[in-house]
This record gives sequence, C-alpha cells and structure tokens, in this order.
Amino acid sequence: MNEEDRACALGRVEQMIRHAVWSSGCSGLVIGISGGVDSAVAAAMCCRALGGSRVLGLTLPTHVTTPEDIEDASALCRQLSMEHRTIPIDPILESYRTLPGYREDRFLEGNLMARTRMAILYYYANLEGRLVCGTSNRTEYLIGYCTKHGDSAADIQPIIHLYKTEVYQAARDLEIPDTIIAKSPTAGLWAGQTDEDELGLTYPEIDDALKALQANGWKSTNPVEERVLSLVQKSEHKRLDPPSLLGRLQVP
Repeated sequence: MNEEDRACALGRVEQMIRHAVWSSGCSGLVIGISGGVDSAVAAAMCCRALGGSRVLGLTLPTHVTTPEDIEDASALCRQLSMEHRTIPIDPILESYRTLPGYREDRFLEGNLMARTRMAILYYYANLEGRLVCGTSNRTEYLIGYCTKHGDSAADIQPIIHLYKTEVYQAARDLEIPDTIIAKSPTAGLWAGQTDEDELGLTYPEIDDALKALQANGWKSTNPVEERVLSLVQKSEHKRLDPPSLLGRLQVP
C-alpha cells in the first residue's frame, strides 16, 4: 500500500471512530497506554479523529513494568495533547492472592493483569461517559495472542484490521516516537517477557504465514504456516460469540 492509500485508509479509521462516539452519545474515549506501539498508534488515531482533549490515556503499571515504558507512555500523551493518568495496579493484583486455591503461575497471573486493566478502563469509561478503545492488531487477533475479556475487550478496535508489520508502518506515518517503535514488543506480563520469544516466531514470519494461509484457503505449505495455522485453530473460541440457544434477535 502506497502513502496515498495509507492516508485514505487512516481517514476511514478516523471516520469510524467519530461515528462510534457520536452514535453512542458518549463524550470521548479512554484507552490503555502501555508504552508500546499498538496502543500508541491507536491513541494517535483517536486523537486525530476527536482531538486530544476527548481522549483519556491510562497507564496501569505493575512491578514488572519498566520505568522506560511509563515515561514513553507519558511522553506520547504529551505529544498527542491528551490527558494521561498513571494508576499502579499491584495492590489490586495482590488482593487476588486471598482467593481460595490461589496458585503462583505467570500465565494465570498474566490473564488477571489483562482483565484487571480492562475492568479499570471500563470503570473510568462508565464514570466519565466514554467508550473504551481497544489496541488489538490483526496478527494477534487471528492467532489468539490476547486475553478473552482482557485486552481483546473494547467498544471500538481501530487497528484490528492491521497486521503487526502494518502497525509499524502506521506508527511511522503517524510520527510515533522512535523510542516506542524501536522497542521489542511485549505484553508486560512478567519480567523479561517479549512477544516474539513467547511465540517462538517473529512478527514478520507470522504475518507472512497468515497472508499465505488466507490466500491458500487456510491450507499450510510449510512448517511455519502449519504452526501458525495451529494457533489460529486453537484460538477460534476467542473470536466467536459465546455459544447459546438464543439466536440473533430481530429488532424491528
């Protein structure tokens, strides 16, 4: 996609954001700002669509969050002229340890972190009459690299149509700071965690495999595609509505 096409695509995203907020009757948006590229791009799109004064950024760090991530989040919000609040969530996470049968497990705790952050975003959205903006990209959505009712929950998803590699291009187009673009992607769920180490593949490898799979009717032709296809299949439940007997309601 050339620069002109990307600009047109960005305009369509901004229009979608404005329509979503207008049709909801809400005053603006709240978004989690992690210091990473996904939330930076989503926040920039929101501010272009509505103006920074109508976008609230919340950074919700834990003891594993680096000071650099907090500073990058703060600097981004200053650049975008949006309000920024930092609310540590370790006291909330610590309270979960009183649950009967609580077990130390970084994956379980990581899911609690993601869901706690989303609950806080929705609290402030309810409090201030805002919608919650999500930061999921197409790559992580398709392979299920997200927490159900955590980072995958939102009222709008402005970058979910973009592969991770396309998010980086959008970041450059939107003049996101180089300190954010250059850092290794991480969900920040435990010390030293990076997305690509956990997945065992780079994002360019995953994106190339996803594009090839989609072009080939979701049939794999090499080991990388087979691995990515397995991730897509195992995570299908994250992309579907909950099974029920209700069916789709027909509203007159």
